[in-house]
Amino acid sequence: MKHVNLTRTEAAARAELISNPSYLIELDLRDGAERFGSRTTVKFDCRQAGASTFIDLIAPEVTAVSLNGQALDPDEVFAGDRIRLDGLADSNELVVEANCAYSHTGEGLHRFTDPADGEVYLYTQFEPADSRRVFAVFEQPDLKGTFEFMVVTPDGWQVVSNQPVTMTMTAGKGKGGIVHQFEPTPKLSSYLTALIAGPYHEWHSEVVSTSGRTVPMALYARASMAEYVDSEAIFEITRQGFGFYEPAFGYPYPFAKYDQVFCPEYNFGAMENAGLVTITESYVFRSKPVRSRVERRAITILHELAHMWFGDLVTMRWWNDLWLNESFAEFVSHLAAVEATEWTDAWTTFAYSEKTWAYRQDQLPTTHPILAPIDDLVDVHNNFDGITYAKGASVLRQLVAWVGQDAFWEGLRQYFAKHAWSNTELSDLLVELETASGRDLTTWSEAWLKTAGVNTISVDTEAGLLVQDGQEPYPLWRPQRIALGGYSLVDGVPARFWDTEVDLTDARTALPKLRPADLLLINDRDLAYAKVRLDPGSFKAAAAAVAGLTDPLARSVIWGVLWDMTRDGELGAPAFVDRVLSGVGGESSSTAMRQLLGELATALEFYTAPEFRTAATADAADRLWALVQDAEPGSDAQLQLVKAFALHAATSPQLDLVEELLTGSRSLTGLTVDVDLTWELLLALVAAGRADEPRIDDQLANDHTLSGLEHAACLKAALPSPEAKAAAWLRAVEDPATPNATQRAVITGWGRVKDAALLEPFVEPYFAALPRIWRDRSPETAASIVEGLYPHQVADRPDMDVLGATDRFLAELGPDQPPLRRLIEEGRAAVTRALAAQRANGVSLEG
Repeated sequence: MKHVNLTRTEAAARAELISNPSYLIELDLRDGAERFGSRTTVKFDCRQAGASTFIDLIAPEVTAVSLNGQALDPDEVFAGDRIRLDGLADSNELVVEANCAYSHTGEGLHRFTDPADGEVYLYTQFEPADSRRVFAVFEQPDLKGTFEFMVVTPDGWQVVSNQPVTMTMTAGKGKGGIVHQFEPTPKLSSYLTALIAGPYHEWHSEVVSTSGRTVPMALYARASMAEYVDSEAIFEITRQGFGFYEPAFGYPYPFAKYDQVFCPEYNFGAMENAGLVTITESYVFRSKPVRSRVERRAITILHELAHMWFGDLVTMRWWNDLWLNESFAEFVSHLAAVEATEWTDAWTTFAYSEKTWAYRQDQLPTTHPILAPIDDLVDVHNNFDGITYAKGASVLRQLVAWVGQDAFWEGLRQYFAKHAWSNTELSDLLVELETASGRDLTTWSEAWLKTAGVNTISVDTEAGLLVQDGQEPYPLWRPQRIALGGYSLVDGVPARFWDTEVDLTDARTALPKLRPADLLLINDRDLAYAKVRLDPGSFKAAAAAVAGLTDPLARSVIWGVLWDMTRDGELGAPAFVDRVLSGVGGESSSTAMRQLLGELATALEFYTAPEFRTAATADAADRLWALVQDAEPGSDAQLQLVKAFALHAATSPQLDLVEELLTGSRSLTGLTVDVDLTWELLLALVAAGRADEPRIDDQLANDHTLSGLEHAACLKAALPSPEAKAAAWLRAVEDPATPNATQRAVITGWGRVKDAALLEPFVEPYFAALPRIWRDRSPETAASIVEGLYPHQVADRPDMDVLGATDRFLAELGPDQPPLRRLIEEGRAAVTRALAAQRANGVSLEG
């Protein structure tokens, strides 16, 4: 599946010409596993009679085209990704018939066969521009239209789309099957249309809108996964989202229904199709999940629901405002979680997950302003990143602190009221926020949205100043509001006894008069988007007592300081590892524990010098096992710590413990070794050479499901032999038939090694394969290969010049393929940072 492009200039010219499109889309899904029939009838107006334009379609074969009743030769007008339209009238009718291709990589119309029962399931994924893989369409967000679907399927299939079904009937003579016809949609951008088809299991509920209307709700999942769907919990979080958003936005839910579908082999977390949200099936828990995973699902549900207003009802004019679409939903979903659900510590989750991602992305050489130039679809794919989602959401949180929450909501209400069912730009929102708040946001938006990089805030206690430094070559300061917290040590534990907020309006801001404190915590409550450095006395108190702080958000700020200093080579990885292992066992936040254990793994594998790594990992595993034994039986902490222990187990006694847990010869009170934990424990043994391929096959025989097959693919790739690594390489890199989710599993297992020497032979083939991979694969599968197989793990091995190989590749690549160049540059930056951190291993908490 090759990359096909559309430029902003082309889209703008077409939008000047075309208006009022309406679509009738007829799909025949009865025949074949590779192709399906597509017939599109488009009615549209043209502002210039006799003009020419094009309509988008990516299909193996176009069989017929007619414009205003005149047949056109497909060979003459179809160019593989678009159909040329000449001699347009004021009002036009276009009919296109094609044979389109099913996807197995998550774009367009994805087709999946369930290994558990042989049933076939279909779902669409169109953002940013893949509806053209299913029907002929003016594929750009500002050409909103109405879409009416008519779908023919085999008997026994469910079909669900954005709108309710108006009619089902038996298909005519011949192939048989069922025809499903749907109501036309309200005006939508094409990327927000969707359908699913197959023998999905269904659950139904409803919610009462503020308008008084009862909105039908439904859930769908594969039949073989139905027993694991906790439908009432999902419906409940959805109802809570309705209850929060409708009054906050001042606009009733705008669509006819609200359905959510759990999809196998899904590339993303979820997608905000209007009235039909698709969600990764990994949020259906067939084994006991850690609470952070359940919380992440809740926030994802709230994120997609927010898009029904911000994104679907009101849609960006072009993809340069993608950041605003995603950042808004990310910000407001956490706010809704805090104020309307059981997840009242969601800002702590935001700090550990979203802001950590944003800070990491913003310190890469490839960082970019939030408001980035998006000249074409390649740029869109290039900017689905931590800036677009996480930094944008962090900056919106800072904006709310800057203008005040009441003014923010009032501005949003006016925005929705004025722009419903239309397209907007950033300026349309800022105008409403300025009016509601009385603040001129010109300087704010210039500083935050049009420049890149993250600032560092510190305190000069002698001069009495808060100091904001920039990240070269980016701004020295940005206007923002932060909170300062004063903590005193009570029995060695910091307790907050005052706090205050300060507006930073220059690179140097005078400290307000503050009472003395053992710990002055900059960015208490985590309002700012900035790195933080504490004064020496505060740092010593914070590092020593972080685990004892009762406020999880304050803990997140201090843990963030420690991790950031470790990444920057200001604190040695051994010191960070020791601090985590001393404090993580008592962490009450599931997300905090997950994040800290993930940072522990990174510190051990990449930031610890090779000569210390084996001993440090073994010591960490021993300490993790001690924490396992101290954990409350059946607790979330117990489960997370067992998983972390298995990940790091390396010595024979440690692996014996993993084996005993797996076989049941050792049990832990409250711990159930369910099917997914079984796979994780077995992976630890496989990677260490303690379990072989027949044992993997035995476990697969007990779990012959999609998840089981993906686990087995991961474990076989983790086998510690040159032959297994070569076979995994072929499956992930050379076999285009490998499904997207299986490819990701193989890449994960391939990199799970105790001896990185196994990966050394693949450095040269990796760089040699990249141009071909980027040319021939879909954007998502290509990116999985480029990122997942970059040779990070051998970069610190003797005689392995990964940086040199990277530089040679980049020099040969030249300026072409910006997304590929960016991914390689980011891999290089990660290696450079890791090597610098290794050189700082001797830096302790005392300096």
